[in-house]
Amino acid sequence: MYNDYSPERLGVRPTTQLANRFLTDSFLWMFCAVLLSALVAWMVENNTQLVASVVDMRMPLFIAQLGLGLGLQWGIRRLNAGVALALFFVYAALMGLTIGVWVWWYGTANNNPMSVVEAFVSAAAAFGGAAIYGVVTRRSLASVGSILFMGAWGLFVAFLINGLILHSSTMDLVLSVVGVVIFTALAAWTTQRISKGDFAAMTGSMEKASILGAMLLYIEFINIFLMLLRIFGGGRR
Repeated sequence: MYNDYSPERLGVRPTTQLANRFLTDSFLWMFCAVLLSALVAWMVENNTQLVASVVDMRMPLFIAQLGLGLGLQWGIRRLNAGVALALFFVYAALMGLTIGVWVWWYGTANNNPMSVVEAFVSAAAAFGGAAIYGVVTRRSLASVGSILFMGAWGLFVAFLINGLILHSSTMDLVLSVVGVVIFTALAAWTTQRISKGDFAAMTGSMEKASILGAMLLYIEFINIFLMLLRIFGGGRR
């Protein structure tokens, strides 16, 4: 959907300085959101009562995360930049609750703390490499964006079917590998769109553009991390 707001289509391209500003602000807000999620996850992971409470509330929490994530992306043009940033941090905090349970399960309950470290380091490397590629490549990635988004939604549906009906650990592993590929490619695509000013053209605001870019980058990084955690954790549920 962002192609309709592409600066190239509008006959405008951001200067190098402005493109760097878009990237800097987006990665700054993304980094702050990751730190917030990590703090919340640490609190959950070290408190079994919190773990139990989050598990009991998993369905309302999932609905809140999905609704807030999609609502912020679709409605950001109507929101004040400060409100959008606050909602983004609320989303990151809610995600931290879920991440805390995952880290507790794979790291503590299964006595495999190295799986968490390996997943995070690998996610950072994959995400960083994709982001760099998105900035330096001269090849336009705009055409693959819609394909990747469809792939991400297909992956989401496949995980639901497997989790609710099939319960296949092999399928879980395969889907996790596919997920790493999809979200790594999306990270490169998002980074390129930020640097080209597409989100600024869409939102009409540098501040909102950086928040939207940060949120998409955050979602992509967290998904890469969680998929790798499933892989390094041996596919245990």
